[in-house]
Amino acid sequence: MNRFIERLKNISIIRKMVYATVGFFSYPGLALVNRIQISGTEHIEKLPKQNVLFVSNHQTYFADVITFLHIFCAVKWRKHNRLGIPYYLINPFSNVYFVAAEETMKGSWMSRIFALAGALTVKRTWRAEGKEVQRNVDPGDTDKIEKALNKSWVITFPQGTTKPFAPGRRGTAHIIKENRPVVVPVVINGFWRAFNKKGLQFKKKGSLLSVRFKAPLDIDYNDTVDNILEKVMDGIEQSKKFMMKSKHHLMTMIDK
Repeated sequence: MNRFIERLKNISIIRKMVYATVGFFSYPGLALVNRIQISGTEHIEKLPKQNVLFVSNHQTYFADVITFLHIFCAVKWRKHNRLGIPYYLINPFSNVYFVAAEETMKGSWMSRIFALAGALTVKRTWRAEGKEVQRNVDPGDTDKIEKALNKSWVITFPQGTTKPFAPGRRGTAHIIKENRPVVVPVVINGFWRAFNKKGLQFKKKGSLLSVRFKAPLDIDYNDTVDNILEKVMDGIEQSKKFMMKSKHHLMTMIDK
């Protein structure tokens, strides 16, 4: 069964159908119930068709990724920093995969369907079923990501958690060092306020959702894994030097 699902993920028409369906139902929550502010799409308009890695901070399980898919589809239809009317769902952009925790994508029937949109499911090495664990990286998980990079774009969240300013995982830096992709940092905000953690229910309507694509990072692929990871964390503005400056951090402190 798992092999059959994996095969379906790699069929473009299947992913397009999933994107169109998910996009149709998610668009009102992004652009009508809430407001979305997009910037920096000029940095993704002329990217190569493969070996591009988008690295981003993470605020919900699904809404973040769904929003990226909307934006990629809109850019394909020559829209700049906006979604507008979602006619782009007629023929959505599907040359993209996203890294997601295996247990998250098995959490519900909806997440299992969304997995067909191109989820690269990986086992967390530090947490499982709500408990702290310690286990080695599964080489098969790394292999999935590398194969996807060879033919497509990949979205990953280096922190592996929705907790702000959590440390980045060295696995992301290893993938960058070994595969030498174009690395595009993305900074998002507002999703934690608008949606619940799973990103499927509203918390506060009328929230401003912001997605900012930055210029590709200038990376020395021969540098150490730790230095590459530091550059990535600076790029997504989740390193220590950004912590006290963050509006999210300040709002969290006020909410407490």
